[in-house]
Amino acid sequence: MSIPTLPKATILVVDDTPDNLELMFGLLKDEYRVTVANSGERCLHLTQGAQLPDLILLDVMMPGMDGYEVCRRLKAEPRSAAIPVIFLTAKTEVDDETQGLSLGAVDYITKPISPPIVRARIRTHLALKAATDFLRNQSDYLAAEVSRRTQEIEALQDVVVLAMASLGETRDNETGNHLRRTQHYVQCLARQLQTHPRFTALLTPENIHLLFKSAPMHDIGKVGIPDRILLKPGKLDEAEFEIMKTHTTLGFEAIARAEQGLGHEAPFLRFAKEIALSHQEKWDGSGYPQGLSGEAIPTSARLMALADVYDALISRRVYKPAFSHETALSIIAEGRGRHFDPDVVDAFMAVQEEFRHIAARYADPAAEEVG
Repeated sequence: MSIPTLPKATILVVDDTPDNLELMFGLLKDEYRVTVANSGERCLHLTQGAQLPDLILLDVMMPGMDGYEVCRRLKAEPRSAAIPVIFLTAKTEVDDETQGLSLGAVDYITKPISPPIVRARIRTHLALKAATDFLRNQSDYLAAEVSRRTQEIEALQDVVVLAMASLGETRDNETGNHLRRTQHYVQCLARQLQTHPRFTALLTPENIHLLFKSAPMHDIGKVGIPDRILLKPGKLDEAEFEIMKTHTTLGFEAIARAEQGLGHEAPFLRFAKEIALSHQEKWDGSGYPQGLSGEAIPTSARLMALADVYDALISRRVYKPAFSHETALSIIAEGRGRHFDPDVVDAFMAVQEEFRHIAARYADPAAEEVG
């Protein structure tokens, strides 16, 4: 079986003297693919082509554009910046060599050249470039792999969240697209409030993304509520309502147990726990399960409280018709400072048309359009 041969490295020799070009071509042609340029401008033109050289041997003293300027321009272009440049020059002063190296050249060979030294220097820098390219490729591969795995994990999180949330939703066949609508309502409110002094520290783009993912889990605790209560067509009596209220703690405990299984806290589950436990709390302290009031209620739960109520108002239930968008606006405005955080209500009023569009976009099948 024949072993495939690797392609020869390409060396670009740049010199304005034909004899020097001929000398370097003859010295290197058996080991490398050699191309030549008789000016700095020609060198720059060649490095804009499809095939880049693997290394450039660059004369310093050339008419027009000297080698230093050529090197400076090569290193300024991202496409050619990584090509090793070795200066070939009759200049022997330390300052000249220092200038060349400061511009990004990898080596500095003085004329008249020694063929064995030139070959050795070229082999050394081609080997270094190959190693650098390999590490860069590995780094790019690892970065792409990390990105891919991260996306897979996020997708898995989304699936798990929606699967868990759907358990609660399937218990009540009239909620329809409630989960989808409420997560968009919460996102809409969060974006409106993210520049507000009270909310800006919490409502970062990353946290808004996590809120969006967590919102569907707000009613997961309903899986623990008996059908006779959850599906009762009429008003719940006092004892039944006490049982219904436990869906908040049941949901919180279910998420907390799932998180314990991970062995560490998960950021997106932090908001899920807050929302599940506290979305029925009220600004004035009259809500449940803990009777929290004001700032003691987590921001995530305050956003969900309004989103949940709005969606309940505009949706048909066995015990009530669907209210109009305008009626929902009026009821929520009346709850400002009592049921809801005043600033959250103000944000809702500013984006209420977007709420209307979300409701229409994710309307339940055969549902009446929100008017």
